[in-house]
Amino acid sequence: MCFGIPMQVRSIDGFIAHCEAKGVTREANLFMLQYEDIAVGDYIVVHLGQAIDKVSAEQAAAAWEIYDSMLVGEDARAG
Repeated sequence: MCFGIPMQVRSIDGFIAHCEAKGVTREANLFMLQYEDIAVGDYIVVHLGQAIDKVSAEQAAAAWEIYDSMLVGEDARAG
């Protein structure tokens, strides 16, 4: 199963966004969103190093709530 991870844009250099989520930083290629107005502080969904969607802060937080609950469930099964 693959996930798109919501991340906040911290800086932009051409088509490369430097992003952060939960203390983890990654680069994301913005080429697929080249016609979107992406700015520092925005949230994007990153999948395999590509920004695939722009989302609101609320949408990003809702996705992370789901991901966090999935991780808690996984930890309970492993423990």
